[in-house]
Amino acid sequence: MSPHRTTPALLATALLTACALQPLQASTLPDGARATVAILETTDIHSNVLSYDYYKQKADPTLGFERTATLIEQARKQFPNNFLFDSGDTIQGTVLADWQAQVQKMPCDRELAIYRAMDAVGYDGGTIGNHEFNYGLGWLSQVTGTPMNVDGGAQQHCADPHFPLVLANVDSARDGAPIFKPWTIVSKPIAVQLPGGKTENVPLRVAIIGFTPPPIMQWDKQNLAGKVTVDGVVEAAKKYLPQIQAQHPDLVVAVVHGGLDTAPYTPAMENAGWHLAGVPGIDVLLLGHSHTEFPGPRFAHMQDVDAVRGFVRGVPAVMGGFFGKDLGVIELALDRRDGRWTIDKRQTHSEVRPICSKPGDAASCVAADPAIAPLVATVQQAAVAYVNTPIGASRIRMSSYFADQGDMTALAVVNAAQRDYVRTELPRLHPELANVPVLSAAAAFRTGFGGPDDYTDVAPGPLTLRSAADLYFYPNTLAAVKIDGAGVKAWLEESATRFNRIDPAKTDAQPLINGHFPGFNFDQLQGGIHYVIDVAKPAGQRIVSLTFDGKPVKPDQPFVVVTNNYRASGGGRFPGLDGSNIVLAAPDGTREIVARWLQQHRDIGMRDLPARSWRFAKLRTAGPVVFTSASGKQAIAETDGLDNIRALKDHGDGTATYAIDLSH
Repeated sequence: MSPHRTTPALLATALLTACALQPLQASTLPDGARATVAILETTDIHSNVLSYDYYKQKADPTLGFERTATLIEQARKQFPNNFLFDSGDTIQGTVLADWQAQVQKMPCDRELAIYRAMDAVGYDGGTIGNHEFNYGLGWLSQVTGTPMNVDGGAQQHCADPHFPLVLANVDSARDGAPIFKPWTIVSKPIAVQLPGGKTENVPLRVAIIGFTPPPIMQWDKQNLAGKVTVDGVVEAAKKYLPQIQAQHPDLVVAVVHGGLDTAPYTPAMENAGWHLAGVPGIDVLLLGHSHTEFPGPRFAHMQDVDAVRGFVRGVPAVMGGFFGKDLGVIELALDRRDGRWTIDKRQTHSEVRPICSKPGDAASCVAADPAIAPLVATVQQAAVAYVNTPIGASRIRMSSYFADQGDMTALAVVNAAQRDYVRTELPRLHPELANVPVLSAAAAFRTGFGGPDDYTDVAPGPLTLRSAADLYFYPNTLAAVKIDGAGVKAWLEESATRFNRIDPAKTDAQPLINGHFPGFNFDQLQGGIHYVIDVAKPAGQRIVSLTFDGKPVKPDQPFVVVTNNYRASGGGRFPGLDGSNIVLAAPDGTREIVARWLQQHRDIGMRDLPARSWRFAKLRTAGPVVFTSASGKQAIAETDGLDNIRALKDHGDGTATYAIDLSH
């Protein structure tokens, strides 16, 4: 008999086998059936595929998707019924990402490194974060395999991640159509316990709808203006939920690259997750963007939020950290009632599982999934070789360990490079501004938020492109704005929100740093300017002396301030900065401008850098004023002129508590 011939007996056997393998249809499920389903989430991976610090050129087991992959495997063993989603900010953030996007641009037929790693694990869907737009729509279109009807968008289908990406609130300016699918439905069989105790496999249909922060139109104006339009998160949800509900999914999961903010809603709101949870039809909320964990103590006092069990306005929610440090897990208890699945909120909870059980302790971190590193080995090797390209030398140490306390060594290089660039380019573009003073603003992007290794530290000696990447962490472009003296003061007042108000009479220790104000928003200005910050005064009234070239700054005195495209376009919501007063939008990345400046100044010394521009007002306090930085760094503070800092306590995890004497 031919091996390809089908007899009636064989056909009957095959049909019986196929029927046996087919899952029970959900429509036939009786009320009282139950199931436990885990919704797993990663977010803000920022292309940290490996547990590696490109700036210190060493392994860093406290981060990296290769370790998150281990947590995913563990969670899947615990919860055989599971779905895995990603909440965005995936393709940007490391030297590896820059290498593929900007240096050795990847061809159309090759898959992006981070997506190769994610495909090895197996995702069910994801959304697009704000940093996905940093490299432009052409690159985003290419690496996601999504042809886009926008200026510069790829028209061919390139290698893509093997899971759907959804985005509901960004449309093409050409035709008004969404640039990604706004939503989709993914289906998987899950094991369901029937009322009599029997277990059956039943398909669970999960709709996912994605959202990105509306301020992308300001943050990436040079990439997006005139090409796309953006809707508010709530408006986009209400637009598409009727379409989704018409398909009768079992669950609707909102995958939002945004955090939680209970302020009155506006369509431009950056972190609209709290408001999205109030939209009828959203069953589960996956959060991101804020680089923190939910549930967690940061949200303990937020209205209508259960920051222990993980509910936002009654909706199960999770935010799984950043940089591959954590995995978000929602354990959903499903009950069959009235012919549909409902969430039993009493038996449902969320948690964030860290890759390291003890923060900063490498010994407590899970092992890396051995399948990930080989997938990116070639591009990893190329990226490491690239950042070791020599560009000069330095006789001084440039670090951010004490940037909040006045050590400007790392920032001074950025400010010098930015200011020189604009003083050369601006007169050519705007001759009428040739005699307007140019100031420069820079913030220390690495101030310990990610742990004891999350500081800029460029040692004296040879400089490489890695040094420039350490000094300037993000792939921003340079921008300059024209403002007046009142605007400069308002800018500095907003920056000074970085500090808590200090009570001189208080005998207990007082933290200097306002933990709710990120270090990357503490802009420090240089270029002939000097100012004094009085932390005894309330926010908005702390700049007590402001001079330029030794003379008080007048409110109507004109200035050009160099910054980055994020800040100039409204990022951080600084007063007077909304993109309308930009006088120069450079095509060059700030990191590349810094690298060229270092190449031109081959032997950097203090004489090459602008002088420190600010200090704290003298303040005698009854108790200590304290802050946290990396341990064992007091000598660096002293070398850089901060002789009022002393180490108090080493925490044994790479961090230490320091005290600053504000009386001198």
